[in-house]
Amino acid sequence: QMQLVESGGGLVQPGGSLRLSCAASGRAISTVVMAWFRQAPGKEREFVGAISRMGLSTYYADSVKGRFTIPRDNARNTVFLQMNSLKPEDTAIYYCAASAIGYLSGSPKEYDYWGQGTQVTVSS
Repeated sequence: QMQLVESGGGLVQPGGSLRLSCAASGRAISTVVMAWFRQAPGKEREFVGAISRMGLSTYYADSVKGRFTIPRDNARNTVFLQMNSLKPEDTAIYYCAASAIGYLSGSPKEYDYWGQGTQVTVSS
């Protein structure tokens, strides 16, 4: 069993930056694929990005490519979502997820463990 707890959400102005954290327990993040998803009101859950087990590969949605990255700290068993150049359309609840699959996936169905989510609002 693996538990994930997100933190770091909040209100930020357009063009600003925010860093979300996802603290994992119960299993090492180096043994799973870690990903971030988001869900805006009235919309389906959307893939944001994923990082491979050893952190050597990443995969991002086109909508965030070049603006978002997924750093990780294996010693703290924590992954992050670094969000730069934020836009109002980035407003959503952001979820951390983990999967035992051996490849990077953008499908929520492939992920076994989920955090509770953290709200990000981009507005002036």
